[in-house]
Amino acid sequence: MRALLGKTPSSRILGIIGRVIAYLVMGTFALMTILPIVWLIINSFKSNAEYYLNKLSLPEKLQWVNYSGAWNIGDFRELIGNSFIYTIGATLGIVLFSIMAGFAFAKIRSKATPIIYGSFVMGILLSIQSLMVPLFIEVSQFDKLIGALFQLLHFIKSADNFHFFYNSRVGVLIVYIGSGLPIALYLCTEYIKGIPTALVEAARIDGAGFFRIFRGIILPMCVPIATTVAILNITGLWNEFALINILVSKTGLKSIPLGVMRFSGTMMADYGKQFAALVIGMAPMLIFYIAFRKQITKGVSAGAVKG
Repeated sequence: MRALLGKTPSSRILGIIGRVIAYLVMGTFALMTILPIVWLIINSFKSNAEYYLNKLSLPEKLQWVNYSGAWNIGDFRELIGNSFIYTIGATLGIVLFSIMAGFAFAKIRSKATPIIYGSFVMGILLSIQSLMVPLFIEVSQFDKLIGALFQLLHFIKSADNFHFFYNSRVGVLIVYIGSGLPIALYLCTEYIKGIPTALVEAARIDGAGFFRIFRGIILPMCVPIATTVAILNITGLWNEFALINILVSKTGLKSIPLGVMRFSGTMMADYGKQFAALVIGMAPMLIFYIAFRKQITKGVSAGAVKG
């Protein structure tokens, strides 16, 4: 009878209270995210004197010189291109290789599958900091090995200054792809497991090979999880600092985070240029999320559902 009459006054009050609490929590988290960004942008237009006088006030005059100075000191004209190359290249590599490997682990069974899959997934437990020293030693040894081989084959005269992984965009991309594969591979494998095996078996009966099945069936159905994996990696790759700091020493190969690092130390007192450099490094990701927020939301929600 109560169900026919609708909600009771007490249940309606509880529902209103619940919504108010939910909106308060969401509003608090939104403010905690937005306010620091707004504060950073406002202070990037201030002179040092204005900043020290009042850190919360609006600038009396917009100091565009902070941005021109930060752009030149940080060499952002060159570094921003490198960041796009590393972010887009590594993201595409992670998405493609994780879907390919996920298809193999999920639909092409063998006795070695659990062992190989487990060894990949174990990479999720490893932190970047724990890999920095071994990675640097490994990169140096590989460069020496490849250099000696090329010298033996008379491709190069001397292997002393030969670098294939160190100070190389290829080396950075390989390391970035390898570091992003464990979690991406896990997500893609679990997603592909939800795709009906009958589709793969029917294609095999019709004479299709695994590559044709991957291209014609698996890849189109993995667009949602590919979007999710890309979103999870783009921001991290754009802001990555630790790995590229040990892989690259040439200015022409560095990325934006290394350019921002120039504003530490002696430049730390010039807060206007320092904040402007941070805004320059942050702006592409903000524009990306604002422009593609609907697609990002759809991709994450669709990628969370298998099959």
